[in-house]
This record gives sequence, structure tokens and C-alpha cells, in this order.
Amino acid sequence: MPKRDTIGVIGLGIMGSAMAGNIVADGFDVLGYDVLPRRRTSLEKSGGRAARSAKEVAKGASIVITSLPSAQALADVAAELASAGVRGRVVVETSTLPIAVKEEARVALAKRGVTLLDCPLSGTGAQAKVRDLVVYASGDRGAYRRCTPALEAFARAHYFLGPFGAGSKMKFVANLMVAIHNVSTAEAMVLGRKAGLDPATMVKVLSDGAGSSRMLQVRGPMMVEGDYSAAAMKVGVWQKDMKIISEFARELDCPTPLFAATTPIYNAAMALGFAESDTACVCAVLERWAEPGKPR
Repeated sequence: MPKRDTIGVIGLGIMGSAMAGNIVADGFDVLGYDVLPRRRTSLEKSGGRAARSAKEVAKGASIVITSLPSAQALADVAAELASAGVRGRVVVETSTLPIAVKEEARVALAKRGVTLLDCPLSGTGAQAKVRDLVVYASGDRGAYRRCTPALEAFARAHYFLGPFGAGSKMKFVANLMVAIHNVSTAEAMVLGRKAGLDPATMVKVLSDGAGSSRMLQVRGPMMVEGDYSAAAMKVGVWQKDMKIISEFARELDCPTPLFAATTPIYNAAMALGFAESDTACVCAVLERWAEPGKPR
């Protein structure tokens, strides 16, 4: 059997650590890095190896997966990868960021013989832990094919969508739907509660009907418990995604009235102190608004 590629993972947060753990479990050698030492320690405990820098990951792994929180983080990592002096590497960029930011990184890395793929993910951190992610891949088809064994180690499905940037476009559309479905789930839960229905029964019955959605299935149970501390997607991070989608739609002069209607609810969640909580906490916002005399 041919030797498998060493897979690098840069960014070991909620998504990155889950991906790294599943890649390790699939039998790959995983070399990972994060700016936070405790995350590097967690990777070692799961069977991976911790690097001291992104450059070290580039030198030790033929395929590198990045899961990063911001445009600046990608720019910094791209600079380190470019300075590593190793040609022929493939970087699978999974973050949700503006396409122009990813394109700038792609061009910089291409000059050093490194191929960047635009591969955002559909799924929450909780889904990532159980390998329930979908990869929206775009860029060089040959590089994508080379990476498929690694993708299949952490995702249940992956799709090649065409030229670089197509993956992000699909992700923006998917996240628009997530924003709406999450709020619609919360709205239905609050209405049912006020009508005297049992929340757990609602999730069970509605999940089996025509009005079901993945957000109802994934976040409905959190809304039943009213506990949003185990964040699969933090509201504060989600604000970044909401802004990217809004700007993308504005550039295309495309109306998004339902998406726009969810924005004040997520903003209210921030104002109520839910920045570190899961986005399912929009249910708590609507519950508060549903109380007699509460401002909306």
C-alpha cells in the first residue's frame, strides 16, 4: 500500500480540531498548529502531532487544511506558507471569508508553487465531530482530486463546483439559508410554547413533517433545553458570516428580504450578552420579546 500523505491542519478551533481528530482516526499522520498552546496540546492527546508554526506545518505536510477566523489570519498564514520554500503543496482553505481575500492568498501562494483551493464547509462544529460535513470545493481540479482521501476522512460528502471562488459562493447561499432556518425554528418553537405545546414533542413531530429543516434537527434540541453554552457556532463569529453574505448580495444587487429580517434578531442576541453562545440562542431572544411588555 502506498504511503499516505501527511495532512497539516492550521487552526484548531471548533471546526479545525474536529476535522483533525477525524483525519487522525482515519489513519493519517496529522501535523497541526494553532496560536493557542492548549489547542496544540489537545491535538497531541487525540493522536496528532503539534507543530510550532504554520511554516513547520508546510514543511512537514504535503496537504494543508486551514480553518481560520479572519481575513488577517489567512493573510498571516499564507505569508508563512509562502516563506516555507516548499513547492507542490496543496492548501485546502475551509474558512468562510470574502472571495477577494482568498483570491489574494491564492495569487501569493501560486507565486511560490503552492496551490490554494477554496473549500468552505457546510455544517456546525457538532456536525464536524461526527464527520457530518459537506465540502464545497473549487479551484484546480487536479489538486482537488489529490485531496479527496483527506476530505473523505472528515466529511460525509464533497462537491467540486468549478473555478476558484465557486465554493465560497455556494457557502454564502447555504449560510443565508441557515440564518433564515435557524430563526424560523426559534419562531416556531416560541409560538408552540405559547400555545401550550411540549417543546421536545414539537422537535420530534416537526422533524418528521414537511416543515422540517436541518436547523430544526440540529438546534431544536438546544432550544428545548434553553442551554446555548455548548456553541457549535458562536453568535459573535456568526456576525462575520452575516456581514460577508450581506456584502456579497449587495455587490450582485440581489434582494434578500428574509435574510435581512433575521439580522436584528442576531444583533439582539449580541446585545443580550450571547456573543459566546450558540446561534440557537435566537430562541431566547424571541422568548424575551414574547413576554408581555418587553420591547421588540
